[in-house]
Amino acid sequence: MLRFPRMLVVRQRFPDLSLPDVAGEARRVLSESKLASRVKPGARIAIGVGSRGIANLATLVRAVVDYWRSAKAEPFIFPAMGSHGAATAEGQAEVLAGYGITESSMGCPVVSRLEVVSLGKTDSGIEVVLDRAAHESDGIMLVARIKWHTDFAGAIESGLFKMMAIGLGKFAGAQVYHAHAYRMGLEQVIREVGRRVIASGKILGGLAVLEDGNHNTAKLDAVPAELMEQREEENLQLVKSWMPRIPVPELDLLILDEIGKEISGSGMDTKVVNRSVYGEYNIWDTAPKVHRVFVRGLSPLTHGNAVGIGMADITTTRLVEATDWRATYVNGMTSNALAAIRIPAHFRTDRECLDRIWRTVGKLHPEELSIGWLRNTLELSTLALSENLRAVLEGASQIEFAGEPQELRFDKEGNLVSLF
Repeated sequence: MLRFPRMLVVRQRFPDLSLPDVAGEARRVLSESKLASRVKPGARIAIGVGSRGIANLATLVRAVVDYWRSAKAEPFIFPAMGSHGAATAEGQAEVLAGYGITESSMGCPVVSRLEVVSLGKTDSGIEVVLDRAAHESDGIMLVARIKWHTDFAGAIESGLFKMMAIGLGKFAGAQVYHAHAYRMGLEQVIREVGRRVIASGKILGGLAVLEDGNHNTAKLDAVPAELMEQREEENLQLVKSWMPRIPVPELDLLILDEIGKEISGSGMDTKVVNRSVYGEYNIWDTAPKVHRVFVRGLSPLTHGNAVGIGMADITTTRLVEATDWRATYVNGMTSNALAAIRIPAHFRTDRECLDRIWRTVGKLHPEELSIGWLRNTLELSTLALSENLRAVLEGASQIEFAGEPQELRFDKEGNLVSLF
């Protein structure tokens, strides 16, 4: 029988920057923003919410709804998504419902449509479009997390500006913008489109959400439209300084329990696993060198969207069979990330996947492998690392070991028994 190295459950002590009262802080920053003074009582306010698994998302969105209601406005929520939810109105409403964002829980309508209106073209010739329901409102407010992007590195990556482009443009806009990004770069497209959307006068502002290394809400920033670009750069620089990492320089094999759209736009965070959605390996200097990636399954909240599975070297047949290939293909092809939707080698059980993959990393015996194991790429505060990495880990101030080393165990079906 194959004998893999024993595994150590490791806890990383990232600085705890979590807000003690998320709802209260949201109320405070929204009140101080004076955004409500920009519209008259009775104004219809469109609140854009995306598809990411943001901590406390329902609490934050409800706080935004309540803020506008207290200002005697009439808010409604709309999905600010491009090709997510299989690029259907029903699918995008379902994504929001999965986060607890429904008409009954939020106390306002959820309006999910795909129709857009044109705002004209940028100087580079990009036609800018905007969700019709949002455009017909008296003002738009966005709720988005500021975070590094999985496809590129820049001064603006994922956040309010990206939502103004890829999210507010819906499926029609996402297709056009990614086509231009192929030659111009996504950051330039995001900036041009975002500036054009702001110039329309429809954007009031946004609630920027920053999370610490433990995936806790660490900062909220109510940003008026005219300061959005500057504050986005400042907030991104701050959140990058909190970025969690796998605490070793190299891994032969990284095991992921799940990938999903709420975890990362690319299913798995490329800057954690050191992959590119375009097929390259080990391109980021912020992550360890990872030779092989084994993905075991899909998260429930991804609704079958397996975008990113092409970055794995091996997966399970159960993941392949659970995939909604229409949703996956729409998302991957819209974003030009064809490598991210390729089907890797797949086998029925975890045991067979491990048996097949260990031989491909230049080691003669499976116990020689250096192995990392994550629930997903959003949760790095607790992970498992092979015992042969102990010397690398000992002495690190942010590391503590949770118990004694454990053997990899399999259930009667041949699948891994969680160490977490």
